[in-house]
Amino acid sequence: MPVLDSQDDSNQHAVTQNTQALSSAPELRVAVFSGNYNYVRDGANLTLNRLVAYLERQGIPVRVYSPTTATPAFEPAGTLISVPSIPLPRRAEYRIALGMPRAVKEDLARFRPTLLHLSAPDLLGFSALKQARRLGIPAVASFHTRFETYLKYYGLEWLSPVVLRRMRRFYHQCAQTYAPCACTAESLLNEGLARNIRIWSRGVDRRQFHPGRRDWGWRQSLGIGPDEVVLLFVGRLVLEKGLDVLAALSEGLGQRRVPHKVMIVGEGPERQYMEQRLPGAIFTGFLGGDDLARAYASSDIFINPSTTEAFGNVTLEAMASGLPAICADATGSKSLVVQGTSGYLITPSSIEGYTDRTQELIQDGILRRHMGAAGRKLSAQYDWDKVMETLVGHYREVLSLHATGGARTATAHSASVRILR
Repeated sequence: MPVLDSQDDSNQHAVTQNTQALSSAPELRVAVFSGNYNYVRDGANLTLNRLVAYLERQGIPVRVYSPTTATPAFEPAGTLISVPSIPLPRRAEYRIALGMPRAVKEDLARFRPTLLHLSAPDLLGFSALKQARRLGIPAVASFHTRFETYLKYYGLEWLSPVVLRRMRRFYHQCAQTYAPCACTAESLLNEGLARNIRIWSRGVDRRQFHPGRRDWGWRQSLGIGPDEVVLLFVGRLVLEKGLDVLAALSEGLGQRRVPHKVMIVGEGPERQYMEQRLPGAIFTGFLGGDDLARAYASSDIFINPSTTEAFGNVTLEAMASGLPAICADATGSKSLVVQGTSGYLITPSSIEGYTDRTQELIQDGILRRHMGAAGRKLSAQYDWDKVMETLVGHYREVLSLHATGGARTATAHSASVRILR
């Protein structure tokens, strides 16, 4: 595998020595801290739930601490301990954890973790870092969301320096930071947000997300003609997903008199805005499981204009379903889409670029099929069990370093991104 910004030889030798000391590391017992584990369904918390389920199958003790609500989006994997929280202003479907009260600290102590896995630089995450120091155990963090990129969508760009400083302070205190793909890892490293970075990729169930799930009868029930080309968007209907770009793309195609149909899968606070911008679009609401797989396979081109993704689970699901992908040339999708082979990466601000490439694929069915087949083939690289096995290997490396007194040295001197899938 390639190495980005390699460590010096002495540091690499130290890592090798510590890896050989795995047998002296303590039992792996993982406490996961999340700002949103199951009260809203999105790629980040679905991934954390999948991780917890995997750890339990491997017989690794795990416990989760997160805000909860009376109306969760799905049943949580593992044992979930609720922490106090309040609704997020202007986005009440999300909640802000208020730190870690004594009862939660006592529960954590009884669980006796040997490693803390933190998923967000929020109050709960910083509180967990303090507990890691108090308990004398290492903490690691996974990077799921480009929080700093959200601010421009809500008129809060002036807060960006503050948020970046906070993120830097958080991730620099962690023994390892897990980025979901190489481009996100490079961005974190170049911006100085994290130092000791490993890749924790994502996977896809290629048996569920499969071109064979295309359903002509379902398309017809939605009023889609047999020759109509369907542009698919999947995600929460929130501004930071690039909804304005999606709307402008469809409007641009309309001005060029290019026939197409837009299908939007998902729910969120901006649904009314999108219904006004795209009155001819199909809004399915939230879909999951086989219904979601059918929606992917029954569409023709996948559109993901988001610039805030750390990975892009929906892009990978679309690829596995045999769709060519037209995505923003930004962290996340650009590690998945091979330009000109499985789709196109577009300069985020270029509506003309989105419109040109989408028109090309609408009008060239052979190219659509070739790109879709290429995406399906590329998706085979992303196997969930292998992804989780790699992460557990990272965990054990941290425990080994900690047991031999090397964790602090490795964190202080490492500026590496090792591409490990």
